[in-house]
Amino acid sequence: MTSTNEILLYAELSNGALHRNLLELSALGRKLADELGGSVAAVFISGSNAEGLSKDLISCGVDKVYAVEGIALAGVQPEAHTLAVAQVCRQIDPSILLFGHTLVGSDLAPRLAWRLKAPLATDCVEFTVDPDSREVSAMRPVYGSKGIAVMKGNGRPFIATVRSKAVQPAEKDESRTGEVVPFQVDFDLDSLRIKHVEKIREEVTGPKLEDAEVVVSGGRGLGNVENFALLEELAGVLGGVVGGSRVAVDNKWLPSSRQVGLTGTMVSPRLYIAVGISGATQHMAGCAGSRYIVAVNTDPDAPIFQRAHFGVVGDFKKVLPTIIDMCK
Repeated sequence: MTSTNEILLYAELSNGALHRNLLELSALGRKLADELGGSVAAVFISGSNAEGLSKDLISCGVDKVYAVEGIALAGVQPEAHTLAVAQVCRQIDPSILLFGHTLVGSDLAPRLAWRLKAPLATDCVEFTVDPDSREVSAMRPVYGSKGIAVMKGNGRPFIATVRSKAVQPAEKDESRTGEVVPFQVDFDLDSLRIKHVEKIREEVTGPKLEDAEVVVSGGRGLGNVENFALLEELAGVLGGVVGGSRVAVDNKWLPSSRQVGLTGTMVSPRLYIAVGISGATQHMAGCAGSRYIVAVNTDPDAPIFQRAHFGVVGDFKKVLPTIIDMCK
């Protein structure tokens, strides 16, 4: 094993292409590499198209790519991918290993931390480097984003998952050049206890909830599924998508993929409009990264007004049509 000062990024794939979070991880990796005097590398695991993916990674700001390719590794295989990334880490000994805070990243990062006996910080929004000790600290929101926990790692690599949109993404540069290192994994695929059997894709129209720049969410205060038509109209005018609280999902007013919160999707849009949502801690943790939060609620004492940048106390059936007309 050769110790390096590489910042290693896990390049997650989505439908055979790089996940949108790669540019954010690349920007963060470059910042840490510059402060620590290191370089930025990435590892990806693919069933095919290693050359094309490697070029994309380099254009995103990566200096070196570790390409693990094999048709038997394609798809969502947490056990196999954990073993593969662990072998890469044992060979190159990176100082930091970064994942996106996605379903895949949140699954793999703890597995690797246990296997490598390495420190782990999840759902991080900021990183700092002490100029004297060179110690890296990771910050993550806690208690529904009411506080910030500072995590310091003692060991290599320091593994962390990074919240979506916490970092300004890097700019792609197709002229960049870098090194591509093919990597062969060495373990018995037949011995794996978890195997990828089938992937069922939900049909979704429009932008994904986590990608939207505008999210209009509804909660208990809407009363029934029919009233979500107003939210759909407002979201359509603003070019956004409709989300909801856990109550809305539990009442089957929305599919689970549209739930915003700790137990749903974490969103960071430019504009988050919460209609009939009281502002429970779990829900607010899911939208705390929004640039602007607008609340519409009949209860002037609803907790959400303490977190909203703008608030309207009133009946949404009267308020939303007025907003829709003004936006049109």
